[in-house]
Amino acid sequence: MLDHLTVVSHPLVLHKLTIMRDKGTSTASFRQLLREISLLLAYEVTRELPMTTRRIETPMCEMDAPAIEGKKLALISILRAGNGLLDGILELIPAARVGFVGLYRDPETLKPVQYYCKVPDQLEDRITIVVDPMLATGNSSVAAIDLLKAKGAKEIRFLCLLAAPEGIARMREAHPDVPIVTAAVDDHLNDHGYIVPGLGDAGDRLYGTK
Repeated sequence: MLDHLTVVSHPLVLHKLTIMRDKGTSTASFRQLLREISLLLAYEVTRELPMTTRRIETPMCEMDAPAIEGKKLALISILRAGNGLLDGILELIPAARVGFVGLYRDPETLKPVQYYCKVPDQLEDRITIVVDPMLATGNSSVAAIDLLKAKGAKEIRFLCLLAAPEGIARMREAHPDVPIVTAAVDDHLNDHGYIVPGLGDAGDRLYGTK
């Protein structure tokens, strides 16, 4: 069982994250670095998968070789910035089933509002990995996981690039059964709900928008 919070402090992750934080890093470089880091984080979030064996024949002999058991993983991107992590993970797990949850924050209530949801079937039989670069207030992540559980998902893991203590606490309160894997836990949220020191708006930096 993964811990509730796993911080991946690998030197390559830390180095690439430092470049991403730099406001002078270009959109193209930011996008490439996020893809590279997502591969490294994906190794950690998939560390404990159910395994079985299957009979194969190598060029030398037959053997019982290890293989992942069960239905293919489900990767769920929280739009739009989640797609930056999703692209890299799919390089590592190309057979995974993919879904998308679209949420925006209502300016009056500050609560997440769903505008899109398309997810794989049979979530109850799949390990589901939810991806979003930033775990800030945690409201969108909690809402997305609420939605996935309502659709039958039972074993869910959350993968992000950066997390704030407030978001971690919100997730632990709402979904203590969902482990979080991240590259770093930053200091706090500012008055606008951005992670500090953070790296700004991940979606804007990923796609070159303001």
